[in-house]
Parts: sequence; structure tokens; C-alpha cells
Amino acid sequence: VRPDHPVMLDAYERRIQIWGDVELAWRLNERSGLPTPKWLCLTGTNGKTTTVGMVDSILKAAGKKSIQVGNVGMPIVYAIADDEPYEFFAVELSSFQLHWTYSMSPYASVVLNIAEDHVDWHGSFDGYKADKARVYEHTQVACIFNTDHVDTLRMVENADVIEGARAIGFSSTEMPAVSMLGLAEDILVDRAFLKNRYNEAYELAVLQDLAPAPGKMPAKHTVENALAAAALCRAADIDPKAVGAGLRSFKTGAHRNQLVGYANDIMWVNDSKATNPHAANASMSGYPSLVWIAGGLSKGVEYDELIAAHAKRLKAVLIIGTDTAALKSALANHAPQVPTYNMTAAVADSSDGIAVMNAAVAKAAELAHPGDTVLMAPASASMDQFKNYAVRGDAFANAVAAQLADS
Repeated sequence: VRPDHPVMLDAYERRIQIWGDVELAWRLNERSGLPTPKWLCLTGTNGKTTTVGMVDSILKAAGKKSIQVGNVGMPIVYAIADDEPYEFFAVELSSFQLHWTYSMSPYASVVLNIAEDHVDWHGSFDGYKADKARVYEHTQVACIFNTDHVDTLRMVENADVIEGARAIGFSSTEMPAVSMLGLAEDILVDRAFLKNRYNEAYELAVLQDLAPAPGKMPAKHTVENALAAAALCRAADIDPKAVGAGLRSFKTGAHRNQLVGYANDIMWVNDSKATNPHAANASMSGYPSLVWIAGGLSKGVEYDELIAAHAKRLKAVLIIGTDTAALKSALANHAPQVPTYNMTAAVADSSDGIAVMNAAVAKAAELAHPGDTVLMAPASASMDQFKNYAVRGDAFANAVAAQLADS
């Protein structure tokens, strides 16, 4: 429900408090009189669900009783009412949930990244950022931020936290300084949560632990997600060995940079969850040579920056969807040398998403060569040809399975 909905405006006028489900859960959590789990909370424009899954995997590797809640997994109010003696909640929070949250006090918190999204709901990009920043309020132990996204540092600097809470940075692009997690060559290291952090570091994992396929390197955003998850868990004093074990055992969820096929040194990757250019940018950055399946319901976004950034890695583009003018224009302006195929026009019924996806996968099989990645990261919403992004992702995965079985 939007903040400017008449019911909400009436409540404001009457000075009636408005709570979201997270606020209600926190208040129940505080008043139960029972031992309460530690809340490890995260938000961001992209990568939330992958990261919260990594957190939960690490906690379970450490032998902790944990559960994924909030914007994914069990509704958080149900988890509070559950009889299970949870030690930890791995809490994914959307900007919508955070807007209506006031008193929550995370044990540790992180904003993974920030890019323009949901401006129609929040009223402005500044409004969106302000709601994301609420995750840091009242944090008890560690406010974790991405040093490559300066806005996340500003959020930490402006947060009203519990006295003693530390600011902990992470970066996938630089050697970690003191009170940071980052990369030392191909090793994920912790220089934040140890006494002698000025002279030592804990080894947590290596890049190959995060690789999508044998001999392949993980994408930058995968490394960032892993470092954020590690930082949340290290803030809770989880053993470094358990961090590595949890990252190695973690499997990416469906539709989020998911490897659905690998044959003849060609990877087939389903990132149907990439419903905006920022999310698609994260996926595309991880692969050097792409046959890209893209398009759908654009929601009025622009693609120029995305295409300009990745034109050199595009081998071919297969366009799906019915709202494709902005994508086609960006390709013509910034990647005119890249062959482009309109797969929607190749089928009799343009609204038949399954037929369009089957045609796109068949064409991709013709175009891809060893070393390429066929990436379905549409940078658009799905509702023009599919019920939702999950149905779109399943259509891609099924088409790939059929294609590889026939080849």
C-alpha cells in the first residue's frame, strides 16, 4: 500500500501509528519474554535473496538454528510465533517493509548496493534511499556497507545506532583495510572481526568456492554478496571455517544468476529476476562473451548506460517481450555492430511467451560457441508475456533442457 493511499493519509491526519509486518514482529519479539533470536538484517536494490541464502547457509554450517524471513522464506510474524527455538533470523527487507518499520534493532545490518528503483512508490530516489537506510537504525554490533557504493557509507554515517556499533566496510575490488572484509588476490579475508586486525586477517574462502562452473570465475556481484554475508555472520562471532563451509555449500536460488545448463564449454544462465537494468548490469559484468536474451515490460527505464557498458562483451542479442522500443534504440545507438534478433516477431502469437522463449533458446544455440555464456537477464519486467519472472525463468530453463537433450 503506497504511503499516499487515502487510508494512510487519513491515518496520518488522525495521528494513528502505521506498522508493517516487520514492526509488528519486532514488537512481539520484544514482548514475548522468551529468548529472542539475533536479527541479521539486509537490504539493497539487488542481491538480497542470494545474500540472505548465503547467511542462512553459513549459520547452518556453524550448527546454528536459523531461518530466512522477511521478504523471503517464512513471513517474519509466523517465525516469531513458531515454537522452534531459533538462534538467528536471516532477514531480507524490502524498501516497502522498511518504510513502515521504526523500532527494529538488528544485531548487524547491511545495505548491499543502491540504484534507482521503485521511485513511483517512494516519490523520489532520495525517498527510496532514505527508506533503505532505515535498516541501519538501532543496529547493535555492526553496520556493514559496500565501499564501492558511497551512498551506503553515508547511510551508516547518518544512522542512529546503539553505542559501540562499528562501521564495517567490504569491497570486491580492493585489498581490505583494517575493519574491512575484501579480497587478497583470490582469497576472501576478514580484517574486521579479530583482535589483531592491524597485523593479521582470517581466511574465509577462495574465489573458486563461489564459481558458477568448474574453471569459471564468480561474478563481481557474487563476491560482493558473499563478503556481505560473511560480514553479517562474523559480526555474530561465527567461526571463519563455518563461513567458508557455508559459502561452499550454498546453491543459488532459482531465477537469480542460476546455471541451468553447461555443455561444450557454453554456460546457460537464468537471471529472470533481473527485472531492471541495474540487476542486469550485475549479471552481465560476470561473463566476458554473451549471447544475451533481453526485453519485456520496460517500466519506462532507459537502457543506454547498460548497453554502453557492455557492448564489447555482446556477441548477439535476442529480444523478447512486446515493449522493446527503448531497448532497440539503445542497442542501435551504443552497439550497432552487434547482431540483434527480434524473437517476438519470429512467432505467430507475440503474447505467447513460451513460444517466444523456445525460439530465443533455439537461436542462441545456433549462435553460441565454446567460451560463450547464454544469459537470460531481461532488464525488464515479465508481465507482458508471462505471469511473473518465475514463469519466465522456468520457460527458459525448460527450453534449455530440451535444447541440450536434442543436441
